[in-house]
Amino acid sequence: MLRTGILLFAAVFAVAAHAQSYDDVEIATVSVAPGVSMLIGAGGNIGVSTGPDGVFLIDDQFAPLTPKILAAVAKLSDAPVRFLLNTHWHGDHTGGNENLAGEGAVIVAHDHVRERMSTDQFMKAFDRKVPASPPAALPVVTFGADLTLHWNGDAIHAIHVPNAHTDGDAIVHFANANAIHMGDTYFAGRYPFIDVDSGGSIDGLIAAVDRGLALADDRTRIMPGHGALSNRLELVAYRAMLATVRERVQAAIDAGTSIDDLVASQPLADLDGRWSPPKSFIGADALVRTVHASLRAD
Repeated sequence: MLRTGILLFAAVFAVAAHAQSYDDVEIATVSVAPGVSMLIGAGGNIGVSTGPDGVFLIDDQFAPLTPKILAAVAKLSDAPVRFLLNTHWHGDHTGGNENLAGEGAVIVAHDHVRERMSTDQFMKAFDRKVPASPPAALPVVTFGADLTLHWNGDAIHAIHVPNAHTDGDAIVHFANANAIHMGDTYFAGRYPFIDVDSGGSIDGLIAAVDRGLALADDRTRIMPGHGALSNRLELVAYRAMLATVRERVQAAIDAGTSIDDLVASQPLADLDGRWSPPKSFIGADALVRTVHASLRAD
């Protein structure tokens, strides 16, 4: 079953129902480039652009963390949050939407993000129903292929990367600051979660990473959806890992190996030391099963 080995990731979603779990969460601020920062707390990493035009956020973690997030932002700028872009629909990236909309932020996302947030979703991997978000939490500006925000002296490009982590992922490129927010198309230093139930796929994920690599040079600072601030060299290694996993799973499918036998053979044992650190969301068994499901669905 796909649920095997991904219960840690499910816990990230489940914790949203327990506000007391956030009492000890601290929001760490990491400098990315002049005028660009990354906030690390619980859930997806947040990108922040500050400058004369005001504050632009990328993702917003869970609702109970909004006061802490705004306090961290206030240390960077005394301006209000004017725009919030969601890289995809998952609650650890959109949970604060309603709160920030109430503060006056305009929420932006890909068309599919609004579609999924507008209706009940069911994540088979976690056997979990996700209810529709309240109207105030929904993106009010949506885009198809891409969108550009001219903000704080930069051209900030949101680029849809189809069927990657989900069907509504966007990576965000700060052209002048030479920084990229990859959303959950990039789990730095660890195996990724691919939400096949939401239209994600291994081939789309690899293509999304390729898009990010095409935008990056050796000086680009790369913000992952989860994990530490990164760079192009580390993203290249992540891409190589994804390609290796895909190749091994596809070879097993071509050979007629059952998914249970494939998992039992531990095909990623040589990769685990680097890509499955303690407290990882996704273990090797879960990744193999997810990639197998993705390739069989193609």
